[in-house]
Amino acid sequence: MTRASKPPVVSCPICGAAVKWLADNRWKPFCSERCKLIDLGQWATGKYRVPVEPKQDEDETPDQSGRPQ
Repeated sequence: MTRASKPPVVSCPICGAAVKWLADNRWKPFCSERCKLIDLGQWATGKYRVPVEPKQDEDETPDQSGRPQ
């Protein structure tokens, strides 16, 4: 006989409410559609950003100052 394990519980990234991590929880990791849309809006307005370093062309070699020649 095996015991059913309890599903992991995470905090909603927007409001902090406890969220059970279940396959049928359609809003995970959020607690509701409202929190999901708030998060989407924060991405859309630029509040969240993924840092990116500018890519340097392979043909250009930087001089001492770090600028391409």
